[in-house]
Order: sequence, then structure tokens, then C-alpha cells
Amino acid sequence: MKKVIVMTAVLLLTGLASVSVAQQISKEELIFLTPDWKGERFPDGRPKVPDAIIKRMKLVTHEEAWAVMKGENYRYQYAGDWQTINPDSVLVGRALTATFMPGRPDVHRVTDEKGHTKDGRVKSQNAWPIDMLVKGDVYVVDQYGMHEDGPTIGDNLGNSIFAKTGNGIVYEGALRDVAGLKEIGGFTSYFRSYHPSHHNPEGNLNTTLVGINRPTRIGKVMVMPGDIVLGRDGGVAFIPPHLAEKVVKTSEIIRLRDMFGHLRLREQKYTPGQIDSRWSDAIEKDFSQWLNAHVSELPVPKEQIQEYLKTRTW
Repeated sequence: MKKVIVMTAVLLLTGLASVSVAQQISKEELIFLTPDWKGERFPDGRPKVPDAIIKRMKLVTHEEAWAVMKGENYRYQYAGDWQTINPDSVLVGRALTATFMPGRPDVHRVTDEKGHTKDGRVKSQNAWPIDMLVKGDVYVVDQYGMHEDGPTIGDNLGNSIFAKTGNGIVYEGALRDVAGLKEIGGFTSYFRSYHPSHHNPEGNLNTTLVGINRPTRIGKVMVMPGDIVLGRDGGVAFIPPHLAEKVVKTSEIIRLRDMFGHLRLREQKYTPGQIDSRWSDAIEKDFSQWLNAHVSELPVPKEQIQEYLKTRTW
């Protein structure tokens, strides 16, 4: 009996135990791989960063996010050099990940059988992760840079993704139907290339789904399910859920200090040298007084400014 219990635990941790959807990570393994997240989770174990934090994340810059993550020793969380849809908009949401590999008939066949017989699914594998998306998600796909005969997403699935999430995608590979995808108003997306072909054409198995909500690779980043995706200015950062609030709060403090510093420079009250270096106690006191005087007018929630002021000593 003891041996059976031990083997069951091993299966759970290695992801070999039976799961509810073909290729989906088990809840136990996902919790095991995200130990620093102490907040709410989805029923499948994916970290659920609060909507309020996600909303505030939209004003965070990559420089601000990168500095916080680097300080916490997360050094590989940014991927650049993308093609984009709606490049002037900001993409923010919780990552739901999918991983594809070059097609292999035996693996593809048994994956299809598992997905169809246990869950009554008749759709192709590229639709399975999309069925799991909810509002606020960002679909993050490792399509291993596949170009010709590689695209698994066109305007049909794009419309489905947007209807479910209100968001776009991050796609390590080629898309098709880009003209149609651009017609979806808020479908802010990042992808590597465009090709008019389709994955698995005429029965040829070019791509096989090997993982849903498992760790995946985008550029040089290991992306975990539940990471907060921040796409803006041509690049994408993937913020670990337990650092999301710290990133937001740090960004807000920097934003306020920049506003104050720029204002005082225009007024010529302080010199650039005074503002660019460590602030004196007198400047810090002036900053706190300015925050109090304008607390209802600033681009940071009033309650967050009040919380920040409580920690001030001036």
C-alpha cells in the first residue's frame, strides 16, 4: 500500500497522472511549480492575480517591470522583436499556455484519442486550449517558430479567443488571416511571422499539441500559467504572479515621483542635479506635501497614494 501511495505522488509531480483534459497539467503539479503564489487560484490550480492589479498593470512600463524582476533575480522575463496587431495598445492579462511540437503521428493519434474519448471533444487540438480561456486571460503559445504550414490561429479562432478573453495572444510562430485579425478591435497581439498556409494541411501532421498550462518557452523566457503578460512598445514581459503587486506599486511610486520632479524642474524650484540624485529630506517633504494636496487628481488610485503616505516619515 505504501508503495502505491509513493508512486501516485511521483506521478502527480511528474505530470504523468491522468488529467481532465488531454495534455493539461494536473492541479497538483501546477501548485507545486508555483510555490510563491499565496493568493487565489482557478479550479485547475492556475494562479489568479486579482483583476484590480491587472487593471493597474496597464500603465507599467517594461523598464519598471524589468527592474523589479531583476532585483528579485528573475533575469529572463522579457521577449522582444515581435510583429504586432494594434501596436499602440497595451496587452495585459493572465497567461494560459499551450505548447506545440513538430507533428508525430503516433503521439498525435493517442493525444486525439485521449482528448476525444474522455472529454467528448471532436475539435482539432489547436482548439482545446482555447476552450479553456476565460475573461482576462492571454493565450500564450509556443509554436516553436513554425512558419509555412504552421499557423494554428486565423481569424475564426481569433474571434473566439477575443470573445472569451477580451484580449489577444502571444504567439511564438506564424499567424494566418492577419487582415481579418486586425478587424477585431481589441485583439492586441504579438506574433513572429505571417503565412497564409494552415497547420496540418490535407491530413499532414505538422504540429502536435504536447502541453496545456504547462511551463512553456517564449523567446528566452520560461512562461508559467498565471504569469501576468505585459505587452507594449513592441515587447512582452512575463511577470511571476507573486511579483505582480510589487511591480504595480513600484511603477506607481516612480510615476508619481517623475510627475513631481518634472513639475519642479519646469518651475525651476530644483536643479536637474538635485532631482537626478538621491533626494534631500527637504525635497522628500515637499513631495509628500504635493501628494497630499493633489491626491484626488493624480493617475494613481487615491487609496494607493494614501497607503503610500502612511509609510512616509515626512
